[in-house]
Amino acid sequence: MTPRKPLFPPQPEGRGMAHGTPPGGGRLHAPATLRNRAAIAQVLAGWLPLDAPAGATVLEIASGTGEHAVYFAARFPDLVWQPSDPDATNRRSIDAYRTAEGQANLKAPLDLDATACVWPLDGPVDAVVCCNMIHIAPWAAAEGLFAGAARHLKPGGGLYLYGPFKRGGRHTAPSNEAFDAGLRAQDPAWGVRDLEAVAALAEKEGFAAPRVETMPANNLSLWFARQA
Repeated sequence: MTPRKPLFPPQPEGRGMAHGTPPGGGRLHAPATLRNRAAIAQVLAGWLPLDAPAGATVLEIASGTGEHAVYFAARFPDLVWQPSDPDATNRRSIDAYRTAEGQANLKAPLDLDATACVWPLDGPVDAVVCCNMIHIAPWAAAEGLFAGAARHLKPGGGLYLYGPFKRGGRHTAPSNEAFDAGLRAQDPAWGVRDLEAVAALAEKEGFAAPRVETMPANNLSLWFARQA
């Protein structure tokens, strides 16, 4: 079965989507994006290929509501930001934000399933960004993410992940342990992933060991550089 990222997955404080009134016009709102977007952008500013020629493309996998895409496109105006999501409702939300903001460097969202053997891209990309996805999907989504990124990244590019992870087989906080239990109760194929297992998967697909940055609310930022 093709994994689909839920519109409102249950999340602990600092990551969750609250049930509230959407902004309208098809736009969905995830309160967590307002809390974490600045911290993520600060890390991305040091890791994305900002010195690449004008028009460098960043592919965002599982863009969700589109609020991150809008914020990051504004934060990095010299990059072309390509959002994507397999869920039609999410894509409508992304498009609604894109229309409202009118950012020239934010492209229309792609219908892209990370597990697919073929991604609907016109050419290679300079970086891939994926926030809060691999724990709210079967492990096949992580496998597909790294395989697809390896196929489409330019030399010198990299894959960015954000979210909760276990380290050394242990949760980094009680809130993450409770979150993991809640995810697995919904679907046994979901769950907070082991950083070491993700790193091993990345190595198998030709990526370097991750650069790791500790983030607020017991999350991590990871950067996997594509090796030549």
